Amino acid sequence: LRFRPFSSLAPVASILLLALFTGCKAPAPTSESTTAERAASIEIERYSIEQFLDTVRHVGGDLSPDGSKVLVSHDASGSFDLYAFPTAGGDPELLVSSEESVWPISYFPNDERVLYSSDQGGNELNHIYLRQPDGTVSDLTPGEELKAQWAGFTADGENFLIETNERDPKSFDLYLYDTDDLSRTLIFENPGGYFIGDLAPDRDRLLLMKLNGNADSDFYLHTLSTGETRHLTPHQGDVIFSPVGFGPEGRWIYYQTNLDSEFSYLARMDPATGETEEIVRTDWDVSSASFSDLRNILIVRINEDARTRVRMMRLPSLEPMPLPDLSDADITGLSIARDEETIVFRASTPRTPGDFFIYRLGTRMTPFRLTTSLPDAIDEQHLVAPEVVRFNSFDGVEIPGILYVPAGAEKDASHPAVVWVHGGPGGQSRLGWNALVQYLVNHGYVVYQINNRGSSGYGKTFFHMDDRDHGGGDLQDCVASKQMLIDTGYVDPDKIAIAGGSYGGYMVLAALAFEPEEFTAGVNIFGVSNWVRTLASIPPWWEAQRVYFEKEFGPLDDEEHLRAISPLFHAENIVRPLIVLQGANDPRVLQVESDEIVEAVKANGVPVEYLVFEDEGHGFLKKDNQIEGYSAVLDFLEQHVKNAGAVS
Repeated sequence: LRFRPFSSLAPVASILLLALFTGCKAPAPTSESTTAERAASIEIERYSIEQFLDTVRHVGGDLSPDGSKVLVSHDASGSFDLYAFPTAGGDPELLVSSEESVWPISYFPNDERVLYSSDQGGNELNHIYLRQPDGTVSDLTPGEELKAQWAGFTADGENFLIETNERDPKSFDLYLYDTDDLSRTLIFENPGGYFIGDLAPDRDRLLLMKLNGNADSDFYLHTLSTGETRHLTPHQGDVIFSPVGFGPEGRWIYYQTNLDSEFSYLARMDPATGETEEIVRTDWDVSSASFSDLRNILIVRINEDARTRVRMMRLPSLEPMPLPDLSDADITGLSIARDEETIVFRASTPRTPGDFFIYRLGTRMTPFRLTTSLPDAIDEQHLVAPEVVRFNSFDGVEIPGILYVPAGAEKDASHPAVVWVHGGPGGQSRLGWNALVQYLVNHGYVVYQINNRGSSGYGKTFFHMDDRDHGGGDLQDCVASKQMLIDTGYVDPDKIAIAGGSYGGYMVLAALAFEPEEFTAGVNIFGVSNWVRTLASIPPWWEAQRVYFEKEFGPLDDEEHLRAISPLFHAENIVRPLIVLQGANDPRVLQVESDEIVEAVKANGVPVEYLVFEDEGHGFLKKDNQIEGYSAVLDFLEQHVKNAGAVS
């Protein structure tokens, strides 16, 4: 279950990924040859899940004040540890090693103190920690059962901001910390219902955002010195208004909206005069925007057919800034050095896991490749470059998705297939690296990552087609995709499974319960089985999002409707084999959800496999658990899909 707070403005933020420094120059990812061309010239090798997961996942990218290091976490040890990667070459320095995953936040503006975040076994109760240059670590947000969120440094570097829900578990307050002595001051006590946005350069104006539903939001200007809160976006009907922040001079407020538009775009307003101006508008969603530390550079990200395109411009002139050609890459991270001369970005393709690159602004240099994540044991040419494939669903609505066909596959209608459903509601499968998908494709499975109705990235009409219809039209899209797969000529009609994680896991269970004869088997990774319980037990820190869920699912106390769409209450219909993977510490989809559906399906005499990971939450962070879980998934599919009905 992934909350999508800003409707079609919310991109799918995939989890992080990468390997050790290689010290060589390489271009950014380039275009990929077709599967057929590669298959004709090489013999495709089969790889183990251990080899696929030897691609060390990396996340981070913040540059040190002097630009000599990049702050990165990677999981070479099996869980995410914190490192400093030299930008000039050499081995990375280990900064923090822990049994818990460690997520990088930032260097301090004028020294090499480091901020990072960590929770406890995936429970999402993150604290923010400070590491001194001598290795000493302190918790800046101590306390039990609290959650802390980073809110950035001030442009002058003299202070930083952290939100916590320590006063009220349902509401985040804003604290201002002194960069030197680390003393903190409560500057905004959230009355509830607001998401905290940017603090103006004058330190007196604060942006706030409030959800009115899953298709409607507003933002406000709060003056700290007077306590006045001014509504900046009065409007009629459902419109998204989502603040980005203040420009460098503090006059303009930049924001995203879909006012009078199918797609979201970037605009700015002068709150003193009411003047507004469009900045970036295309036939795709502007998925997010942000500023450099000094606010002199604006970064705009556009979700173009499941791949991120980046634009940068100088402020306040809006002059475009040249960037290297990244047309074949999905950019999932970009940081600008405080001197605004160097950027670090993370780029991936379906055949190359995310790598970090360094680029000097204003030059024609080839980006310097800081990391190489694909292990030597795997030849990129043996992996598959997918295609974006669209089909007309049961009611004529065009559905997009990403189709992987195994290298060397023949159109003999013999291949097993998997319909892969993303998380959400409102997520999106994207043209980037997915180790599990490549693993299945490498072992002979056609995989279609469907972006069913309700997915983000295709406009607000498409995005809201699943509202109060979960397990309805979106499930029928998955069923309809089977015919598209059959029509390719590759797929055996009797060997099509459905798989997914989080909301995608719910779709798996819905398919088996509501369309029990359509799919050969199901792979459910921490998916919802009982919406009555899930929506009643949402984490307290999601309280401001409750109105969103009410618009998405209907009244949360409408038990009749929620039972009707919950597979648990229809489990007697399930007749096809099922495998379930679950994290014991998952705060979003509680373990009892999986416990109960497994027991209910077992009572039908249906083959069920169940794996619970005691040290995971809503997703897999530890490599050993991924290896165990993904190996079990392939073994399950081999037995119940590829070899279903085979005579031993």
